[in-house]
Amino acid sequence: MYDSSDPRSRMAAAAKSPSISGHYTPAEYGLYYEEDPQETAADTRTWMSRGQNFLVAYSEAEPGAVLERKDQIDEYVLLLPDKGKGAVIDAPEGRTIAEGFSLVILPPGDTRIALPDGGRIARIFSSRSPDLVTRCSNAGSFGVEHPRIPPFAPWPEPPAGYRVRAYSLDIPKEPGRFGRIFRCTTLMVNFLDPQQGPRDVTKLSPHHHDDFEQGSLALDGAFTHHLRWPWTTDMTAWREDEHAYCKSPSLAVIPPPAIHTSRGMEEDLNQLVDIFSPPRADFSKQPGWVLNADEYPMPQEA
Repeated sequence: MYDSSDPRSRMAAAAKSPSISGHYTPAEYGLYYEEDPQETAADTRTWMSRGQNFLVAYSEAEPGAVLERKDQIDEYVLLLPDKGKGAVIDAPEGRTIAEGFSLVILPPGDTRIALPDGGRIARIFSSRSPDLVTRCSNAGSFGVEHPRIPPFAPWPEPPAGYRVRAYSLDIPKEPGRFGRIFRCTTLMVNFLDPQQGPRDVTKLSPHHHDDFEQGSLALDGAFTHHLRWPWTTDMTAWREDEHAYCKSPSLAVIPPPAIHTSRGMEEDLNQLVDIFSPPRADFSKQPGWVLNADEYPMPQEA
């Protein structure tokens, strides 16, 4: 259910998946502004929380900090949300200078991220790295896989091969396009258009997903995440509505099939980033929505 001004209102309705079943699972929240970090070093503090198919490592770094991954199993995404706070990235094929206010896709294998000016960054991974998922603050919530989410399956490899790919987020809003969407083999990340001031309460977007979860990473401002689970014939499965007020930085993980919408709350900038793993086929089918679609093909079945 979208307001007519929302680009998603023009998408064709997705076919329902008749095989989806299983108990409802709760939303997950990582409130980084009030929780202790999962990792602390001399120059960085990192908070980590997860969904079933993805995890977020949000870091606040001092100038000169370095973050490394060894033998990374698959691609991951680096968000550099602040102008003037870039990164120097070393990978087997060479060095890449990524400007601040950019999204970077990093290849499998060994990578090194140096932050000459420090700042805040977010790294987004699939949940295929055991060393990372076990460190998440909510790791215990996923000891058993949630039944309404199909097993993770990566999308096709980029025809030009794996490498560091950096994309500026300084992209003007365009009528008919929803946010600033990028995808890789493991993730789809939508750095939503900035929202100044509280969201109009008459133009919210309550909707649900049949069989995939959504991560909503708040980088600036605050959001109220409104969630409602459908009633079933089994009253013991019902869940209370939620109206979760989350400041930034924070991560909300919204499970299927919860009806949900998020409202920016602050008078200044409210910045949200949506995360999906694997990428969404419905968004990928919208012409012009995925800004790097020419580099990452869709699966044939999509």
